[in-house]
Amino acid sequence: MGISIYVESLVRGEMDELWDKTQEPKLHQRWDLRFSDIEYLPRQPGEPQRFLYATRIGAGARIEGAGESVGESEAATGQRTSALKFWSEDRKSLIESGSGYWKYVPGTDGIQFITSYDYQTRFGVLGKIVDKLMFRPLLGWATAWSFDRLRLWIEAGILPEDSRDRALIYTLCRGTIAFVWLYHGLVPKLIYRNPDELRMLREAGVPSANLFTVTSAFGWAEVCLGLIILIFWRSRWPLWFTLLAMVLATAGVLVNSREYVTAAFNPITLNLSVSALAVVVLWLRHNLPTASNCLRRPRESPGHKP
Repeated sequence: MGISIYVESLVRGEMDELWDKTQEPKLHQRWDLRFSDIEYLPRQPGEPQRFLYATRIGAGARIEGAGESVGESEAATGQRTSALKFWSEDRKSLIESGSGYWKYVPGTDGIQFITSYDYQTRFGVLGKIVDKLMFRPLLGWATAWSFDRLRLWIEAGILPEDSRDRALIYTLCRGTIAFVWLYHGLVPKLIYRNPDELRMLREAGVPSANLFTVTSAFGWAEVCLGLIILIFWRSRWPLWFTLLAMVLATAGVLVNSREYVTAAFNPITLNLSVSALAVVVLWLRHNLPTASNCLRRPRESPGHKP
């Protein structure tokens, strides 16, 4: 096994609601990105609760598995714990078997909702490499992102389906803005030196001797801005800068290069579209689920020194 996946989230809500939304299959599958379907199997009194799970992986395919509740406990302090083990006989599944727990720790600020789990992989050495380099980090991120989606459901009343859709729209719009900056910095300015780019700079008053230098400077600036938008994923200032740049660019075209206003694929429609995308991203950035809101390592015990 590798390093256990650990996720901790502070949820400001009632214990019973948190317990229901994590233990009831129909509610659990709504917020947990790792599962598409969860179904409890019938059981006799005294028997452990078994369940089936499935995860859609695209193109109509899915990975199936099963699990079993190992036990539940509740302390006098109100702390609850739920342990389980899981396995998959589906040959498409990288996970062969594993185990973990959920812990609910009430406090003055809310409930510390904690999970830790680990698993064994199949496919030999190749499976271990894929797990370490790609699958385990992705699964840890999906767990943390899902925990924050659950937090938003309980604290703000935002349904998991709504937070998913908001996150998808945010990603699409922000990614498109970054792509526009990267493309327009690289292709027409740095790689091909498009004549229209040079002409608009000349009409704006840039001397012919400095056209290539100024074009390159603008190109690299746009590439850098596109990368900043991607790297600093929640930062607002690149979007405000984008809005300002679009206003200035549009004004420059209207004052110095009006012939492009009526041209096909003209800068006016491009600038307005990018501005609209920036407004959408700024509007959606609040109450978005994010894995960074969760702790990914256990808290150090008092007096522990690394």
